[in-house]
Amino acid sequence: MSVPDVDGLVAAARDGDARALARLISLVEDVDSCAAEVSAKAARACGGAQKPYVVGITGAPGVGKSTTTAALIAHWRARGERVAVLAVDPSSPFTGGALLGDRVRMQAHATDGGVFIRSMAARGHLGGLAAPTPQVLRVLELGGFGIVLVETVGVGQVEIDIAAMADTTVVLLAPGMGDGVQAAKAGLLEVADVLVVNKADRVGADETVRDLKRMLTTAQETTADGTSDAVGWRPDVVRAVATSEGGVAEVAAAIDRHRDWLGTSGEGVRRRHARVVAEIRAVALGMLVARANLQVDGAPELVELAGLVESGELDAFSAARQLLAASG
Repeated sequence: MSVPDVDGLVAAARDGDARALARLISLVEDVDSCAAEVSAKAARACGGAQKPYVVGITGAPGVGKSTTTAALIAHWRARGERVAVLAVDPSSPFTGGALLGDRVRMQAHATDGGVFIRSMAARGHLGGLAAPTPQVLRVLELGGFGIVLVETVGVGQVEIDIAAMADTTVVLLAPGMGDGVQAAKAGLLEVADVLVVNKADRVGADETVRDLKRMLTTAQETTADGTSDAVGWRPDVVRAVATSEGGVAEVAAAIDRHRDWLGTSGEGVRRRHARVVAEIRAVALGMLVARANLQVDGAPELVELAGLVESGELDAFSAARQLLAASG
């Protein structure tokens, strides 16, 4: 197997070579190859360059995330922005593969040199994203994109990893899919910077919008400082019909308002710092897992300790300490 020319790929990606960018992302996804080298060289190559603005698109399956993403691409391209899309698809629990179907809905942009679209399989990682997402975002900085859209897999109430990765998190709901507000409020509602009621031409859209606004007002009234959260941002509630690009300009405007607020409030700096902290922690945990052979069910040390725990000679906490101690 040939050793990849990482330096050459980084240079080519900075010159706008989409194939080089795609190859670098593949290397980052394969953590057993040269992911660390790619990450390090990409970071050095970007230096103090302007970072892309990261917008997360999330919501339950069927709310129209991919269609909304495609419509936002068209809107921002008309504004002259270069846009990258990272679409995370669910993996099969049987084969580990993924349909990677989000690309199908974005085919209208496939030949646009100002758009880069990459699908990634979640590979069993919980939270709505793939594990290497932070490193992939870092690699995408090489492409000089103004905006990066990260579309999560279809999520429920608690898959909110996107909030730690994005500058602005857009949560989509749709009427007629059960109690959409109930589905969001246990987790997604709390991380939303912009709420979009998509498929707003359906019966029940007015009720969904009204319920969301009422919940946001209640949250605002119950805080001591009269704001909806600790830092003072109240999410916009926007209607959209993404299939016809209806309301998409309003969604983009709401994202712009949040972006401006992040800059004036200082919250943007705090979020980006927290994102780097989370990235370092995740990489460290991954290294620890690999060092202790925790990813290999049949690792001899793990099998032996499992037998001791099963027989009652050892408890799981003591076994875990021994495993970590043995790994150095």
